[in-house]
Amino acid sequence: MQQYEPMTQYGYDKLISELKHLKEVERPNNIKEIDTAREHGDLKENAEYHAAKDKQLFLDARINELTQLVAVARVIDPTSISHDKISFGSTIILENMDTQEELCYTIVGSTESNPQKGLISFHSPLAKQLLGKEVGDEVSVQLPNGQADYEILKIFYQEIKFQ
Repeated sequence: MQQYEPMTQYGYDKLISELKHLKEVERPNNIKEIDTAREHGDLKENAEYHAAKDKQLFLDARINELTQLVAVARVIDPTSISHDKISFGSTIILENMDTQEELCYTIVGSTESNPQKGLISFHSPLAKQLLGKEVGDEVSVQLPNGQADYEILKIFYQEIKFQ
């Protein structure tokens, strides 16, 4: 059974837009590049031809990847979810119990994540540990750089700013 990929409407639209651009613009342009390079003669030592073929492999792989993502996409409207417990679209304020540093994260789809902007993937180790928790809960999270202990100070929904 294929696991679904949660995302916002913004993330879904972005995937569809990229897929359409690759199929309708990039792939046809690449075919023309291959044909033009093929006209230059000997294919064994034709750098343009080999570059165009490499690009074709990349484009085909990306188209395949996006097609698979769209197939398992599940658009979720975070405004329709109660945020009394941490769930998709929740914004969370955490306090690191060792340093008293406060951190703010919003849980989004993996294709929408941007940790520098506080947008973490639904499938990230931190999000997996936080899902279903409530204000006041303490969580011990195993992160790539070691273990960290957090207290959940606040859970709420706010409009997600992807840009």
